[in-house]
Amino acid sequence: MQHAYKPGLYDQLEALPESLTGEILNGQLHTQPRPSGPHARAETELSIDIGGAYGRGRGGPGGWWILIEPEIHFVTDREVAVPDLAGWRKERMPKVPEGHRFEIVPDWVCEILSPTTASKDREIKLPLYGYHGVAYTWLVDPHRHTLEAYGREDGHWRLLAQAADTASIAVPPFDALVLELGNLWD
Repeated sequence: MQHAYKPGLYDQLEALPESLTGEILNGQLHTQPRPSGPHARAETELSIDIGGAYGRGRGGPGGWWILIEPEIHFVTDREVAVPDLAGWRKERMPKVPEGHRFEIVPDWVCEILSPTTASKDREIKLPLYGYHGVAYTWLVDPHRHTLEAYGREDGHWRLLAQAADTASIAVPPFDALVLELGNLWD
């Protein structure tokens, strides 16, 4: 008797069409469509502002890799997250990996919330990031025009800053940069 091959979760993730992004969180495959316009706008603007100042050192201290939608393997092929943005201090990750698997835990992640992913980002991914040692997490909501910044303290997330609409904000780990939130959604 021949047994049928049952693909593993990572095999299923790799087989997804390009129109979907997949993640393996807490042993379950999660998929979502590519981002909407407001989501993509916020992600792009943050990437430009933070990446310029912290990635390239233009108007900021440099010393970071800031990447859009990296595939982070907290446990290779078993616990896989794709945050909207992630950052690593270059002293912790001296070069960007050649392949698509990032196995060094980021120092910072940012999730851009949408109505269909907000609960997953808050209830599944935020605890997962904390469990695996991410130091800072930002949640940006382009529909509500808000930014929430969290830092790990004594094993728990602590709200560091919260801002809305067109506020200007400087918040760890990128507090040498003043972000104009209005640029993310106007």
